[in-house]
Amino acid sequence: MTAVAEPPQLAARPGGWDPASIVRAIGAGWRQLPLKAKVGVVILAIFLLVAIIGPYVAPFDPGATTSGQNTPLGPTSKHLLGTDYLGGDVLSQMLVGTRSTVLIGLIAGVIATALSVAVGTAAGYLGGWRDEGLSLVSNVFLVLPALPLLVVLFGFLPRASNLLIAIVLSALGWPWGARVIRAQTLSLSNRDFVLAAREVGERPARIIFFELLPNEVGLIAASFVGTVLYAILTSVALAFIGLGDPTAWSYGTILNNASTNNAVQLGAWWWFVFPGVAVALLGMSLVLINFGLDELSNPRLRTSRSTRRIGGRSWRPTDPTPVVRDYAEESA
Repeated sequence: MTAVAEPPQLAARPGGWDPASIVRAIGAGWRQLPLKAKVGVVILAIFLLVAIIGPYVAPFDPGATTSGQNTPLGPTSKHLLGTDYLGGDVLSQMLVGTRSTVLIGLIAGVIATALSVAVGTAAGYLGGWRDEGLSLVSNVFLVLPALPLLVVLFGFLPRASNLLIAIVLSALGWPWGARVIRAQTLSLSNRDFVLAAREVGERPARIIFFELLPNEVGLIAASFVGTVLYAILTSVALAFIGLGDPTAWSYGTILNNASTNNAVQLGAWWWFVFPGVAVALLGMSLVLINFGLDELSNPRLRTSRSTRRIGGRSWRPTDPTPVVRDYAEESA
């Protein structure tokens, strides 16, 4: 009777995968995040929201022009962020361009992180000639001059799509994460729980997916965020120097238009300041998230936020052990 009654009790116990428990888990994870990571997540969430709804709430067609206008106009009540020299609304261009800028970073981050995890874990756990072969491939990609190679490649592809740009960036951005994950996998492979799994005859695939990867989640997340940052900044730089698809709106396209049409000489600061600030904020959000993840996964950084007062000074757990003079013994 007891054996029959146990399954319903286990299925009905609190803490299952119901919406309330998911919300509680998310809330607990949010409370554990450092302040810098929370600020980064909020800023990034705003950019993601703009990337989703931006093209639908843009007040004007970003490519629309005003007949007879040949000079950029500053911010007004009608054009909140000003216009370009043809009368195009800068705010609409940024709302539409946010999607492609963010999309390139996310696609490149997913592809590069998947390659990093696959190569890093396989090389670190399997070892032997497979480790040497995969490490050789990653080292070859590491020494490739990324920016000159991208300039030459996209010089032959003047209308490269966002997907192609993301694939090329991910192909050049995965080796750094693979080396870090490989080093972590080598360290974890000698832990007791992995050695015990080997002794009981667990398959390598199960050890990798159920023993190693769960202990590398923080490292993988940090690698993903860093790759997204690299892809966004590189795609903006390529579009700024005129490479990529000039018909697709992005932050780099706006900056390129401002540069080629002498926005600085004309004093049209709004034409390049607003997209430049947007790029800086987007990059800063990813940097803050990366620092927060590093602090969350590193015990020394995590505990360094707490201080204690010893001998009239504030000491962190990572500081050297304080030596406090015993005045009672000296007076005796």
